[in-house]
Amino acid sequence: MSPASAAPFSREVALRIGLAARKLPAISVGDLIEALRDRLGDVLDEAALTRITVTDLKSAFRQSQDVDGDEDREDFRTADMPSFKEAVRILWGEIPDGEGLPRCQPLAEGEMPVSVRVAVASNEGERLNGHFGSCARFLIYQVSAEEVRLVDARPTVEADLSADKNAFRVGLIRDCRVLYVVSVGGPAAAKVIKADIHIVPVPDGGQAREILARLHPVIAGSPPPWLGKALGVAPGERVRHYSGKE
Repeated sequence: MSPASAAPFSREVALRIGLAARKLPAISVGDLIEALRDRLGDVLDEAALTRITVTDLKSAFRQSQDVDGDEDREDFRTADMPSFKEAVRILWGEIPDGEGLPRCQPLAEGEMPVSVRVAVASNEGERLNGHFGSCARFLIYQVSAEEVRLVDARPTVEADLSADKNAFRVGLIRDCRVLYVVSVGGPAAAKVIKADIHIVPVPDGGQAREILARLHPVIAGSPPPWLGKALGVAPGERVRHYSGKE
């Protein structure tokens, strides 16, 4: 069974795998998932991950290397043992402080009627610090003139198993009308824009809530036409009430 056709991951499992892969820079997310399934079977859940060991991982990668015969790949028999140990601890559920999925507050029907849904590319906590094509998760916020509410957090690990990684990532945020990123490449940006999602690059990043709070006066005052559309402002009113000052 290929990684793409196997059972989907829970968000907790996807987070653990994504964070563990970041501790092993010579190993892709796909390679890590293959190694885990080689040792644990096709169904990867939280209970299964607690059974993985450093020896299991190193053995799986050694076998893969021997089969591939790729001399350019790192020799996993001499790979950095502390990195493997740290990756295994993460797979067991020992998520480093600040890197876990933050607590979300679901949005009830009818709440925040004049608001916009925003995706933020993030790698840990509630920080805007991710690139579109490589961030560990998208944080999903509902933003009104008075409130910034985190309503969801969506790990991106399964995007690395997709034939079209950018399209998969767009699918994760298709219900959003705005995307905040540190950066995004041209082909990926085209897919985002085609999905009717407005891109806001913030190269220096920062705390997501602080950055999104800058939308409060814009929403309350004279939102630009693209934001007015997301807020449900009638077409004829979008330009009429836009002052040009964001």
